[in-house]
Amino acid sequence: MDLLDDSAIERRLADLPGWRREGDEIRRTITARDFPSAIRVVDEVAAEAERMNHHPDIDIRWRTLHLALSTHDAGGLTDLDFTLAARIDEIAEPYGRT
Repeated sequence: MDLLDDSAIERRLADLPGWRREGDEIRRTITARDFPSAIRVVDEVAAEAERMNHHPDIDIRWRTLHLALSTHDAGGLTDLDFTLAARIDEIAEPYGRT
């Protein structure tokens, strides 16, 4: 998997409102309607991550999820990170994503 350069990262981030770059990661905070909804988001993200063999860091605090993506094997950000980020947004939408 090829690393993306800074301009490619900025272009990809422009298509993902709410995601921000922090070093070699992209991060997003999602607030679900309630705790069970937050857990459903985590469950669905876990299934998608397993399917893609690309696993985000997830920190859950009540109904707030903090997610971080990076392609550790490549040493930074790749297309895979942005593909999973878009899927995470789709997954979270029905659960009250903010």
